[in-house]
Amino acid sequence: MTVRSKAKRDANRKKQDRNEDGGGAVEGHAELRDPSGQLLGGIARKDGEWVLGLDGRMVGGSDSAATILSMLKRAAAMHERAGNKVTLKFSDALRAAAEEDARLQGMSLEAFQERLERELPRAEAPVSAPPSTH
Repeated sequence: MTVRSKAKRDANRKKQDRNEDGGGAVEGHAELRDPSGQLLGGIARKDGEWVLGLDGRMVGGSDSAATILSMLKRAAAMHERAGNKVTLKFSDALRAAAEEDARLQGMSLEAFQERLERELPRAEAPVSAPPSTH
């Protein structure tokens, strides 16, 4: 056994340990961006869970794609109400998973979103606008 092969095995073992400890693959599925292209929020799938990120921080996760997508749409609507234009794009896989989650609860995705909006407290504080580059 050479020193080089031992070092390679140790590096592979360390990499495998990181992957087993939550360092697994992250699949991006949605992006919320301002007109300049700055990322405001997004949804990723990591280790079987849908994860919501806003303002550079992970703010929540759920097994329900419908819940996570509804939350990101809510964030987009808050930006729009504050007068900030945003663009929301999401994958077909996220849309299909969200529609299936809602269907399993006996409703359409739109009805699911409306119910969630009624259940959550309305955020009164306006979303601050990013500095204008015009």
